[in-house]
Amino acid sequence: MLGAFDSFGRVDRRQRMALPVADALAILRGPADGAGLTLLPFGNGRSYGDSCHNDGGALVPMRAPSADMSLDPESGLLDAAAGVTLEDIIALVAPHGFFLPVTPGTRHVTLGGAIANDVHGKNHHLRGTFGCHVASFELLRSDGETHHCSATSNPALFAATIGGMGLTGIITRARLKLMRVSALDIDEEVVPFAHLDEYFDRAEQADLRNEYAVAWVDQLAAGRSAGRGVLITGNHADNGNRKVETRASRLAVPFDLPFSALNRLSLSAFNAAYFTAKSRKHGVHRASYGSFFYPLDGVGHWNRLYGPRGLFQHQSVIPFDAARQTIPLLLQASRDAGHASFLTVLKRFGDVGSPGLLSFPRPGYTLTMDFPNRGARTLALLARLDELTIDAGGRVNPYKDQRMSPATFKAGFPSWSELETWRDPGFSSNFWQRAALNSPHS
Repeated sequence: MLGAFDSFGRVDRRQRMALPVADALAILRGPADGAGLTLLPFGNGRSYGDSCHNDGGALVPMRAPSADMSLDPESGLLDAAAGVTLEDIIALVAPHGFFLPVTPGTRHVTLGGAIANDVHGKNHHLRGTFGCHVASFELLRSDGETHHCSATSNPALFAATIGGMGLTGIITRARLKLMRVSALDIDEEVVPFAHLDEYFDRAEQADLRNEYAVAWVDQLAAGRSAGRGVLITGNHADNGNRKVETRASRLAVPFDLPFSALNRLSLSAFNAAYFTAKSRKHGVHRASYGSFFYPLDGVGHWNRLYGPRGLFQHQSVIPFDAARQTIPLLLQASRDAGHASFLTVLKRFGDVGSPGLLSFPRPGYTLTMDFPNRGARTLALLARLDELTIDAGGRVNPYKDQRMSPATFKAGFPSWSELETWRDPGFSSNFWQRAALNSPHS
C-alpha cells in the first residue's frame, strides 16, 4: 500500500510504500519469499529527517492500541507493545505514582521509536538516555526468529538496537523500568541570563540541584544582547497530583501554509516577547507536566508553520572544553547566514553512559536549532554548522538529520561500522544508505 509517511521535518514529502505490520511479521517469520525487499519500522513520524524513511523498500507502520500494555505497580516495570506512545504510557502509569524516567520534548513518540533513537530529555545528567531504562525487548529479524534482548541476553544485539534507528529488526514488545515520582506537577524555576558565559557559569550547579534543566536561547539577539536566554530548571512537586492531562491539543495549524510564517522579522518579535515574558516569571512557580515537558504538543501540526518546503533541525553536542567557544560560533553562523531559528535549546549532557552502540549524547553541551528550508542557502548553513561541530570534537544527531555527509556522520560516530555488522540485511533506511553506505536508496 502507498501512504503519506512523512517525517516531522516534511522536507521530502511523497507517497511511500508500506506493509501492514501483520504482513511484514508474516514475511519475517515465514520462508524467505520476501527476500530482496528491505523493511524499516515506522513509529509515529516524529523523527525530523530521513532515518524513518526507506524509499528503496517498504515501511512497517507500528502504532499499536494503547491498551496493549501492562504495569507491575510494585516493581514499576512496564510491559508494552512497541507501537504504544509515550502519551499512552503516561496515562497508564501516572495514577500509580510513576513517570517516564527520560522523556523527549514530545509525548507522541512510540516506545519502539524512543528505543531505536535512544532519545534523551532534560535530565540526562542524572538518568542518561531512554535506553538506560530499557530492561529488555523482543526483536524480530529477517532470520525469522524473535530474539530476546537484554544486557545479559544477546547483549551485543541489545546494544546495537538501542540507538540503532530501526536497522537491526522490528522491536515487537519491550519492558521499561519506570521512575517513581511524588507528583506529575513540576516546581519550575526560571532564571534569565544576559549572555552565554552567564549560562555556562550556572549550568553545572543547576544540574547538581535539579532533576531537570534546559535553556532557551534567543538565537537572533546580537550585539550586547547576543546569547541572552533563560535557564529553566525543575523538580517534581510534592502535592501528590497524579491527574493525567487531556490529550487534545489546545490549538492547531489546520492546513498547510503556502509560505513559512517563521521568518527573521516574526521570530525577532517572538523571541523578544518570549524573553521578556519568561524574565518576568523569574523565580519558582508550579507548572503542569505538559507545559514543562511538552509545550509544543499543545499546538497540533505546528510544523506546518514552516511552509510547504518543511524544516531542517540541527542538533549538535560539543565537548565541555570547547563549548564556550563553539556554541557562540554556531549561533553567530546562523545569524550571518540570515536564518532564524524558532526553537533554540541548549542543554548540558552529563557522563551517564548509554547501553546503546550509536547513542547521540556524550558529555558536553547540546545545541538544537531549526530553520525553514530555503534550499541551497539553508544547506550551506547546515554544512557550516557541521564543520564547526566536528572541528570542536562533537557530533551531529543522526535522527534529527536529513542531509549530513558521510564524512560528518562517521567522524562523529566512529563505531558506525559495528552497527553495520549487526544491521539486519533485511532492513535499511534512507539515512543509512546516504550517510553510512554512501550510496543511493537501494
